[in-house]
Amino acid sequence: MYAAQSETSEFREAFRRQRQVLLALMLRNIRTRFFGHGLGYLIAIAWPLLHTLMVIILMGANNRMAPVGESMVLFVATGAVPFQVQAYLSTFMMTSVLLNRPLFAFPEVKVLDALLASIVLEILSSCTVVLILIVIGWAAGENLMPRDIEQAACAYGASILLGVGMGFFNGTLALAVPIWAMIFALFRILLWLGSGTVFLPDNLPEPYRTMQSYNPIAQSIEWLRFAYYDGVGVGFLDRAYVLEFALGAIVMSLLLERMTRGHLLALR
Repeated sequence: MYAAQSETSEFREAFRRQRQVLLALMLRNIRTRFFGHGLGYLIAIAWPLLHTLMVIILMGANNRMAPVGESMVLFVATGAVPFQVQAYLSTFMMTSVLLNRPLFAFPEVKVLDALLASIVLEILSSCTVVLILIVIGWAAGENLMPRDIEQAACAYGASILLGVGMGFFNGTLALAVPIWAMIFALFRILLWLGSGTVFLPDNLPEPYRTMQSYNPIAQSIEWLRFAYYDGVGVGFLDRAYVLEFALGAIVMSLLLERMTRGHLLALR
């Protein structure tokens, strides 16, 4: 009985320490990301919001016809939101590891702690951005509510999971190869242009359509558009592939971090 109580007490103490570490890392990320002040974190919300709004405004100002539906604004928004979710998660998880690298000298702080703290912050920021976009759309007379809320929520969650998977991989790789952060920043531009944010991958001719079907980002975008437009992505969308890719990336990244932990700690 006493042994069981002792184990429970040790578990609670370990959980309390872990919670304190995560909260400390989250507060540090908030204060150090912009201007060295907590209020600077508002830019972390404003940045993807303005990025998305600029794309929507530029595409809408060209008076182009949307590939599907009547609103070019809604079409671009359904492509920009899932892309921004995974892009900012995967980028700032990697950045968090690099910025918090000196703290890994403390035994209580692990690489996974920095990644988990970044995940929580980025998900909160992303949800805030989506809510603000919906409010702005409503104020501008644009209905941004999906026809299938359940599928929209699943697509949004899949985009988050995909961003987490890519973020785990980027964070682990960037810790060993810091230049990867710059390489991925350039690669993200190509992903933006080629993942279906402003076009329908399902409308591409073969073999490009088949090639796009292996792009999990394009699949997540089509998933969200499926929640808005009836019949979109019926012959293209593979929901299981998005989830399998994201979970596979998380598992592989955790295994990579575990196998290279000694090397990564030696580099710090």
